[in-house]
Amino acid sequence: MPRFNNKFRFRRKKKCPFCKDKVQYFDYKDVQTLERFINEKGKIAPRRSSGCCAKHQRKIAEAIKKARNIALLPFSRG
Repeated sequence: MPRFNNKFRFRRKKKCPFCKDKVQYFDYKDVQTLERFINEKGKIAPRRSSGCCAKHQRKIAEAIKKARNIALLPFSRG
């Protein structure tokens, strides 16, 4: 019987949630939305785990950085 490696298993590509809804602007004051894209240590989640396209990932990162500078989001979590 042939064995199959896990690395050849088919994975469905994640769709960008913002492309579906045609979002153009990310509000840095909307903390609940931005917290979805920050991990438990306070780092910005990478594209492969957030499922966003490159364009929206850059906009999310920019909004998170603005929110950190005015103390809406923490720079790090203990």
